[in-house]
Amino acid sequence: MNAAPADQIRLLDVQALDVRLSQLAHKRKSLPEHAEIESLNKDLTQLRDLLVASQTEESDTAREQTKAEQDVDQVRQRAARDQQRLDSGAVSSPKDLESLQREIASLAKRQGDLEDVVLEVMERRESAQERAAELTERVSSVQAKTDDATARRDAALGELDTEAASVTKEREIVAGSVPADLLKLYDKLRAKEGGVGAARLYQRRCEGCRLELDITEVNEVKAAAPDTVLRCGNCNRILVRTSESGL
Repeated sequence: MNAAPADQIRLLDVQALDVRLSQLAHKRKSLPEHAEIESLNKDLTQLRDLLVASQTEESDTAREQTKAEQDVDQVRQRAARDQQRLDSGAVSSPKDLESLQREIASLAKRQGDLEDVVLEVMERRESAQERAAELTERVSSVQAKTDDATARRDAALGELDTEAASVTKEREIVAGSVPADLLKLYDKLRAKEGGVGAARLYQRRCEGCRLELDITEVNEVKAAAPDTVLRCGNCNRILVRTSESGL
């Protein structure tokens, strides 16, 4: 294949722009905010699960407290009725009086036990409420950090996308001035050779594979016509000669 030396040099400009696009794409994927947001989202998920659990516990203990308080109230009402019967003098039989007094004493003990249950449930409920309040604050704090990291990521992505669009447009212009057959070969090699399809020959060294040409290869390059499209014998990329090739 033949191409004017100027067209081959413009191919290096296309390569430089492609390298920049690859760098921008890599930077886009490797922004530190990506990992930061992922870590924060994991923390947020865990905290929200814990918050739901604590809220569920608070709700359960609230129902448990209501039930326990109702039990206390029922015992209290029954004891009050018995005490009223006792005080009214309606029960005159000594046996019935003794039975009623025992029941009142039993109800008093039962009420005390149930009131202890209420206190224990209230303590658990208060602990769940405090835990829920603490977790709510932590969720809010992590959410704020996530929102901040997301905003920073989006801003960075916006800048990178803007630059990528500019470089892409410039690449289209420069590539448009390169002969179609040369550009087709370059694109094919670039896809095959890790994003680099053309390399400058600098001081007898291919900048694609970083290997120096041996004397035989140097002589072949020297003997080639200026418009001959050369290929590196080591990496097979298009080898572009410049004034700094050291020939």
